[in-house]
Amino acid sequence: MGQAIRRFATATLLTAGMALQASAATTTWKIDPAHTAAQFAVKHMMISTVRGEFKGVTGTVIWDDQDVTKSSVDVTIDAKTVNTGEKDRDADLRSANFFDVEKFPALTFKSRKVESAGSGKLKVTGDLTMRGVTKEVVLDVEGPSEAIKDPWGNTRSALNATAKLNRQDYGVKWNAKMDGGGVVVGDTVSITIDLEMTKQAAK
Repeated sequence: MGQAIRRFATATLLTAGMALQASAATTTWKIDPAHTAAQFAVKHMMISTVRGEFKGVTGTVIWDDQDVTKSSVDVTIDAKTVNTGEKDRDADLRSANFFDVEKFPALTFKSRKVESAGSGKLKVTGDLTMRGVTKEVVLDVEGPSEAIKDPWGNTRSALNATAKLNRQDYGVKWNAKMDGGGVVVGDTVSITIDLEMTKQAAK
């Protein structure tokens, strides 16, 4: 009987140890909005490129050191923070012509699949919701970078993500035709996210 109890206790300790190791492999990172931006670029009148950004980027990255496919990303972007450096254009972008921020104040991205794409690279597939429309988007990601300690004791890491999407897919349809053909605003939008995040203490 005593031997059986010892075997049970040993097995319990081993199971608990394995569970602790598994949980240690997963870390939670909080996006730092002060050092994160979602940038976009779109053709204007078919000859130039207009660039802008959103600064209100928040969310969480769950990172699994042992199995990257168990990692996840959840991001929210404040649509009202759109900024192209031109006041009237930014007001138009916030209107129902484009992002319609009064009705749809946030853009969200929730990952469904995270895959390795080579050394230091990932492919993150997820659902991007904009103006109430949800479509699948694939982000090409570089990172996460090697973690560092900042002067205040926080552990930080960063990553860069890019993607392309068609704004028409999300109901962002406003345009105007030009004399001789062509349109004022291109449909293809290039997205770049420069994201910095801080490691959260294990619970």
